[in-house]
Amino acid sequence: MKLNVKQIIFTQPFNAEYKDNGIIDLNNLSEDSIVVKTMVSTLSCGTEKANYIGEQRVWGDSDYIVPFPRFPGYSCAGQVVAVGKNVLDVKEGDNVVVSRFKGFHRNYGVVNQEDVVKIPDGVEFEQAAISYIATFPLAGLRKVKLEIGESCLVMGLGILGQLAVKFARIMGAYPIIAVDPIEERRKMAMENGADFVFNPFESDTIKKIKELTNGGVNTAIEVTGVGAGLNQTLDCMKRLGRVALLGCTRNSDFTVDYYRKVHSPGITLVGAHTNARPSFESYPHYFTQNDEIKVVLDMVAGGRISLYNVISETHLPSECTEIYDRLVNDKNFPIGLQFDWRKD
Repeated sequence: MKLNVKQIIFTQPFNAEYKDNGIIDLNNLSEDSIVVKTMVSTLSCGTEKANYIGEQRVWGDSDYIVPFPRFPGYSCAGQVVAVGKNVLDVKEGDNVVVSRFKGFHRNYGVVNQEDVVKIPDGVEFEQAAISYIATFPLAGLRKVKLEIGESCLVMGLGILGQLAVKFARIMGAYPIIAVDPIEERRKMAMENGADFVFNPFESDTIKKIKELTNGGVNTAIEVTGVGAGLNQTLDCMKRLGRVALLGCTRNSDFTVDYYRKVHSPGITLVGAHTNARPSFESYPHYFTQNDEIKVVLDMVAGGRISLYNVISETHLPSECTEIYDRLVNDKNFPIGLQFDWRKD
């Protein structure tokens, strides 16, 4: 049996196409492979916008431009339709989340068994398809070592910021202060568990946050990825505070007064990119990607958290050209958009 792969592909800058991209021959499946039929995938606004417009990416010590075509997507949920004979952890018919950046926007994918996490009974594909993205803010909160009763600032209220608010609430932060210039996002943050919300462009925002927290916040999750957001976050910190740098700061052309804002007050800055994790074994404050996904899925299954309210729109993959055009040009682009592969 052969499966025709259809996939969203960025063929060149500012061009997204939904097109055929090969064949999966189930009769020649490798012994360690798993074939997953995608049910729902979630768009990651920051990462996918950067790739869509052809932005230069920086990794390690070298700068390079990722070539086109580019294959967007990394957070999806689906069902196993075939496994190689060496695969023991999952079987045909199991529902899984695809991890380790292998969950592209495509109808079928071939991955290895370390690239999937089984979905517990009762967890719908829509929520499962957010679980990988949800691990990013959860890792940031782990790294700042948030304790019950400590204040937490979330700077930037896209999907990562909204999820950070949810998890900070579960972890016992108080007060949770959420900051974003968009009123609708501030309202959503209140629904997700924030105690106070502020517009970063109001002149007295920093003063009010310090008053609320008796001199400054203990912990912060910086999700804007822009210099102004980091600077304002640092201005809100209490002495010996801890800041997780969760937003991808792709533009490094900004200045921080490190002596006044970091060195003198003893602020800890922690890189919180999701790749900055242990590869094989979790330990306190540092979980592997798959273990973190299991935590999110278990909390959803147990009714401790719901991810539905961060899903704003659902579309067919065949609508991708219009969707990515909106991603670049629409200032009110939804924070949570999903592709439903069951209908296309």
